[in-house]
Amino acid sequence: MPSNDVRILLQAAVPAAAVGAVAAVVSAVVAGGKGAVGAVVATVLAMLFMGIGLYVLQRTAKSLPHLFQAMGLMLYAAQILLLFVFLAAFKNTTLFNPRSFAVSLLVVTLAWIAAQTRAHMKAKVLYVEPEPTGEKPEKTGHSS
Repeated sequence: MPSNDVRILLQAAVPAAAVGAVAAVVSAVVAGGKGAVGAVVATVLAMLFMGIGLYVLQRTAKSLPHLFQAMGLMLYAAQILLLFVFLAAFKNTTLFNPRSFAVSLLVVTLAWIAAQTRAHMKAKVLYVEPEPTGEKPEKTGHSS
């Protein structure tokens, strides 16, 4: 990944991880150990989904820009389906508190989206690729 993409990924992941840590502490206080486990699982799941989504969309934007919007919609649908599969697999689990999991998943996802939005707004992305220095452009056309 180019450095700008890594910078955006880090600027989104660090605040989301911090919010996840706070959610784990709050869940541990409110719901005990199972609440903390639920918050940690939700944080990992949200960061994994959002991180992979950002990576895939950045790659698509660079290699296939005409498919960017369609890929974004497909990625969103895939994330929702994978979350549904995860929820169905752990429907009656006693491993973690489902309420802590749900609240933490929502809070971490919103924190990621807010941080990623801020990172994109602060990024200085060039609209036109500058010509490499040291090379003179070829003159085309009539010289008069």
